[in-house]
Amino acid sequence: MQTTFTPEQLRDPDTARSNEILRACVHCGFCTATCPTYQVLGDELDSPRGRIYLIKQMLEEGRPADADTVKHIDRCLSCLACMTTCPSGVHYMHLVDHARAYIEETYERPWRDRALRWVLAQVLPYPNRFRLALLAAKIGRPFRRLVPDARLRAMLEMAPAVIPPVSRNDDPQTFQAERPERRMRVALMTGCAQRALNTDINDATIRLLTRLGAEVVIPDGMGCCGALTHHMGKTESSHGFAARNIEAWTREMEGGGLDAIVVNTSGCGTTVKDYGHMFRTDPAMAGKAAAVSAIARDVSEVLVELLPADHPFETPPRPARDGVGGVPTERLPEAEGRGPMRVAYHAACSLQHGQKVKSAPKDLLKRAGFQVVEPRDAHLCCGSAGTYNLMQPEISKQLKARKVATLAERRPDVIAAGNIGCMMQIGTAAGAPVVHTVELLDWATGGPVPPAIAAFEPHSAPRAPETPRLRA
Repeated sequence: MQTTFTPEQLRDPDTARSNEILRACVHCGFCTATCPTYQVLGDELDSPRGRIYLIKQMLEEGRPADADTVKHIDRCLSCLACMTTCPSGVHYMHLVDHARAYIEETYERPWRDRALRWVLAQVLPYPNRFRLALLAAKIGRPFRRLVPDARLRAMLEMAPAVIPPVSRNDDPQTFQAERPERRMRVALMTGCAQRALNTDINDATIRLLTRLGAEVVIPDGMGCCGALTHHMGKTESSHGFAARNIEAWTREMEGGGLDAIVVNTSGCGTTVKDYGHMFRTDPAMAGKAAAVSAIARDVSEVLVELLPADHPFETPPRPARDGVGGVPTERLPEAEGRGPMRVAYHAACSLQHGQKVKSAPKDLLKRAGFQVVEPRDAHLCCGSAGTYNLMQPEISKQLKARKVATLAERRPDVIAAGNIGCMMQIGTAAGAPVVHTVELLDWATGGPVPPAIAAFEPHSAPRAPETPRLRA
């Protein structure tokens, strides 16, 4: 693609990077085949190729963003399926991130939009504030049908039935390896929203890593990765969160040393792995950020190292007449007599497209004795995408319905995913409990039954809707 940026414009590092990305695009349109919003809306401007044209025009002209451009950029999930599909290696993530920051700087949104985005930015990255917001939403949820704004209704519907108690495992501390010889020392990123929504994931991760010989550090000063505000274009906020994490992890790297920074929320992992790019022009932070990104790993990548191919799994859970790992078989519909538990693996976009981690979680589950199946169109987003399900609830609901229907088709005993946003989005709508991959692996190596499985009541789960027809 030809570009016409001036030398003065190209002196801006972000514009120079966007120019490189734009020039790599050859207009082939392969990206439209895997773009979820194009699949739902059928509008060329709601495809990566269409958005690229809009971004190019906006940046080249150097004008403030207009309402039409903002509408189509806001509809982008940042699922990055287009990057997996693109034969030319167009780095759409950096381009749309730049566009969002530019929009935030040059466009004045309607006051309702500004208010919603401000509230989300002030609440979601802070676990205690988020927990209070969830409690308020839980109280207001019975009245959600009376709320006229679809986005506010989505916020009320997001509240889980049970808000988990605070886990002290998330406090700064060190968990010693359970083996005589320590195999590695890692920092676990405990996240922000995950600490309020589901404390079982970090607890299972710590048990599993220490059981396999890793010393796990919860560093002091660590917090939100910055992804939530980064995708809103709020650069100052997102870089502030990121800088605090970088400093916290650098202290550990320079102190006891770190073999890896383990991230068990793939949306966060994609951002942390990009810290080096985010701080590339900051002389004080560039080196530290690059060092952090270099050792950031999804938990499944670390487990592949800790669990060699010949590692014996102690208690692979299999359906039996007297229950699975202490769970009555009647709580696992149609499980009895079918052999290994049937796990439908949901590939989070941030993991399969953002980090290119595709086989590790499935391979680990198979080795643990589970029967692993995947839904149709596994590359398409479930519609969660950070705050997308709150800011674009109508599109998000259509994508959720698609995903839930394709998961339900596989008739799973349990659904596994590697991202808290996806887990909350899917919920029990597919007729099976949804757990994190590490929870199943923890169970298979001697840990407790995942609480979501133990508490699941199949008869209370809503029936999965039919896959919606694509809208022209």
